Amino acid sequence: MAQVTVKINGYAYTVGCEDGQERHLQAMAGQVEKRVDSIKALGGNSGEARLLVLAALLMADEIHDLRIETEAARHAPPPAAGAPPANPELQRTLGRLALRAEEIAAELERP
Repeated sequence: MAQVTVKINGYAYTVGCEDGQERHLQAMAGQVEKRVDSIKALGGNSGEARLLVLAALLMADEIHDLRIETEAARHAPPPAAGAPPANPELQRTLGRLALRAEEIAAELERP
């Protein structure tokens, strides 16, 4: 298992991940940092734990919206004749991204 140190809001966190997933973990930490920065820009700087909780809630909301969109697309009627076909690969990718984001959020919540 690889160990990666990610930096979020100026703090370093060492997190374990599967070998070969180091860059992916760094990218996910970058996404968390992006949410933290957006919260701070709104004047929401009231403590590290609160910032991380708000960032997690923002990401959970985005995942929720993606799931609703994916589910709606899955149950949508077939496209009309001549319409471009739906992209099932895109739907699978979005589903995998949503699940991975939830896994990372769960890891960050563990003490």
